Amino acid sequence: FPEMVSNPKLVLVQGTLNVVMKQNVTLSCLSEPGSPPVRYALFKHNQQVSALNRSDLTPALFNLTISSASDLGEYKCKAEYNKSSGGKYSNSLNFTLLEPISKPVLSSPTSQAKKGQNVTLSCFSENGSLPITYLFFKGTQNISPQKTMQKREAAVIFLFIDSLSDFGTYKCKANNSFPNNAKYSNSFNFTLAEERSHSQPLIISLGLILLLLIIGVALATPFFVIPLYKASE
Repeated sequence: FPEMVSNPKLVLVQGTLNVVMKQNVTLSCLSEPGSPPVRYALFKHNQQVSALNRSDLTPALFNLTISSASDLGEYKCKAEYNKSSGGKYSNSLNFTLLEPISKPVLSSPTSQAKKGQNVTLSCFSENGSLPITYLFFKGTQNISPQKTMQKREAAVIFLFIDSLSDFGTYKCKANNSFPNNAKYSNSFNFTLAEERSHSQPLIISLGLILLLLIIGVALATPFFVIPLYKASE
């Protein structure tokens, strides 16, 4: 009686949908209500990978090992009384691969700053599964709430350089769902920009005036010396 088979439910009972290589997962497939015996078949990308018969109302358990990229993707199960009954399909579950993050890079548009200046810091990890969470530190102290980026883009914070203590060493940390994979960035330091003295323009101006006077005297000397020399002959 094929019409008595309801759409089965496919549930993950062990493991996660975001997987790492060599990870074991278990899927449960059950059709309720229905009259046993029921044949359950598991499909990956519409290709059957396993089948189990049940003579009672217990679920069919499918144990999988994600060992290559071909094991990723969409899975469904099918419940039927026999191969000719048509059967009904379950919801789908999709496995995606978790990738470890690369070492993040901490940078700023400027490496020099002065007191009273606003600056920015950006932290970016080029590789790794999204989302990626970033934290910023000065020394060992966290200086901002964590920023979770759903896209492949840098996390940015804004800082106000208020005192010399703000010229310390900065770092950031990147983390994603890959287990035990948090990584720290390079160190970044702002250096104090030298403030130009107000007397420098005046000194430069006086120097130019003096140079022009020397050049003027040098050019004018022949006009005075030669007539005097001729007059003395």
